Amino acid sequence: MATTRRKEHLRDRVYIWELPVRVTHWLIFLSFFILAGTGYYIGHPFITVPGPARDHFVMGYARVVHLYAAIVFALALFVRFYWMFAGNKYSRFIQLTPFGRERIRSLWEAMAFYWFLRRDPEEYAGHNGLAGSSYGMIYCVYFVMIVTGLALYTVIAAPTSPFRIFGFLVPLLGGLQIARLIHHVGMWVIMIFAVLHIYFVILASIAERIGTFDSMISGYKFVSRRKADVR
Repeated sequence: MATTRRKEHLRDRVYIWELPVRVTHWLIFLSFFILAGTGYYIGHPFITVPGPARDHFVMGYARVVHLYAAIVFALALFVRFYWMFAGNKYSRFIQLTPFGRERIRSLWEAMAFYWFLRRDPEEYAGHNGLAGSSYGMIYCVYFVMIVTGLALYTVIAAPTSPFRIFGFLVPLLGGLQIARLIHHVGMWVIMIFAVLHIYFVILASIAERIGTFDSMISGYKFVSRRKADVR
């Protein structure tokens, strides 16, 4: 017990997640759930209202909310992508790839912990290899969702809407039905990822005790200097 306490006292409070990373993280998180709810309703209308639909405009409101949430989602992703090159070492693009000896080793160490082959998780200041690679893949799914969403919106956009310029995406994706199917499947992929992400963050927060969950609010983790220096 004394050893554990000594190790905890040797940890430093390190600024890991900069403000743009934290803000974009929560904007993506919140906007996605709004998109998922309104998107599911658009695909499967389940609200019934008496009288003519034009007197209630339920679907219209759902589409408007979906559109503005999609704009927030896309802008947040754009800022996060920019910060992969402008931010500190913990937010760089390399953190979202499994490339390099250190990243590959971290990937296997994290997998060993989640497969119950390792008792304690590896302490890692930024993203470990598994988390970083998972985020890299989900960012690719985000990009597909934006592309398919733009393709679907072109058919209902006003004739003077600037979104009409993305009409070329429809034939590239194989038509509206294929684009809609990809968009729908992508929603469930992200939903499953979100559930697993929340579970693993809570698990890591309990097992590591370095402020993993709190860090996405404060930006700080409590890690050893040796780990804080790892890129």
